Amino acid sequence: MNDTEKYIHTLLTQKEKSIQKNRTQLFEEFVKDETNINAVRLIQENQKVMIDKWKMKNAIQDIIDKNLVIPNATVGKPYSVNLDFAKLGLNEITYSEFENLENYGLEYDNETETIKGNPTQSGDIRINMKFRISGEPDDSELNEKRVSLIINANPKSLWKDIPSSQSENNYWKEDNVQDFQVLGEKHIVVSSKRGRSHANVGSFRDDDFAFKNFPETGWNVVCVADGAGSATLARQGSKIACDGIIAYFTENLTAESFSEFDTLLQEHNLSTGEDTSKKLNRFVYDKLGNAAFNVHQKLEEFALKTETNIKDFHSTLIFVLFKKYEFGYAILSFGVGDCPIGLLNKDLTEIKLMNWLDVGEYGGGTRFITMPEIFSSDKFGTRFGFKLIDDFAYLMLMTDGIYDPKFVVEANLEKIEKWQEFLEDLNGNNEEKITVAFKPENTEIANQLSAWMDFWSPGNHDDRTLAIIF
Repeated sequence: MNDTEKYIHTLLTQKEKSIQKNRTQLFEEFVKDETNINAVRLIQENQKVMIDKWKMKNAIQDIIDKNLVIPNATVGKPYSVNLDFAKLGLNEITYSEFENLENYGLEYDNETETIKGNPTQSGDIRINMKFRISGEPDDSELNEKRVSLIINANPKSLWKDIPSSQSENNYWKEDNVQDFQVLGEKHIVVSSKRGRSHANVGSFRDDDFAFKNFPETGWNVVCVADGAGSATLARQGSKIACDGIIAYFTENLTAESFSEFDTLLQEHNLSTGEDTSKKLNRFVYDKLGNAAFNVHQKLEEFALKTETNIKDFHSTLIFVLFKKYEFGYAILSFGVGDCPIGLLNKDLTEIKLMNWLDVGEYGGGTRFITMPEIFSSDKFGTRFGFKLIDDFAYLMLMTDGIYDPKFVVEANLEKIEKWQEFLEDLNGNNEEKITVAFKPENTEIANQLSAWMDFWSPGNHDDRTLAIIF
């Protein structure tokens, strides 16, 4: 039997119109009739069309029913996601588009099957995905599928920026400060920013800094302090500490008082004997130790005068003195608390940590310049540093608002590669692509550093202060 004969025979049988044996000849003539042949062909073609339509309807519905997960986006963060329908099991899609993505700062490229852009608003967005599958005409109406795209709010936008109160006698200081100056033979750029945790509730910046050049002697002094968050008047404690260091050396850093150091350094440069090293270290201990103790006394006096507890003024304190000699730079340092001082050599191959931090097992916990016990401790002598170096690229003082997110643990402060990464970060290798150009002629450097210090680091929202001598 040919196809036409089989089809008619099956049809008659299904309709209980069986062919009697004596009608066989009649049936053969019937199936050869051109009209019947055309009718069967037309029926089969229509059946195929219906079957194909059903397959297509099923394929379309499978796509509509399939759960399409589009990765979350974040407001203000560049977004690019390749949907790759083949990998998602939607390889029958030949054309696709998404409605109204431009309302959210996004766009879709059908050729690359990519959603990209910079999201402008947050929410759980329901959008129409329109598509065409294989077999549908190019001018056919597009199918629709509702998909969900979650755009998360930018974490930064969730933080408030409430100005601190300038009411009388509350020891107010500016929330954000930056500066750029010539400092002896070098330059200094420094920025101190109130942390997001403080800005969110309208409280004060507890960090502080100060610096001064003494042209009569060639010495320079730079100090940074971090007021303890748990101390109610920490903002004033850090200010008194920094101002006190500058005031002390303004009065005591004279050519006469440092003539012994100059002589010892000349001798030390000509000889590496232990005798000159010991004398130099003793000089650093005496001069910087007196300065630190003087600050402590000023804090005690202020607390007594204002009838407050010195603990209310808890603050860390780090400071350096440096001077250029014909044979190199002399750098002297002191530190109490968890703020590091890093010295990078000229070709950025070595890092010298000029102080140890009062953290972890070694430090036994954070210490403050307000604590009298640090001056009687057998570790007090180890709080001082001295380094003679031909030249240096950077001398940096920072509070833990910088150290914690950028170095994470104390051990990383001893690794040159971590400081090199830090410099790359400052040079623009960061999420915000903000560059701080360390060039003396760059008049925008202070603003650049201030902008860089707005970097986002989950869980790190403390005050940030960074002073860089270069």
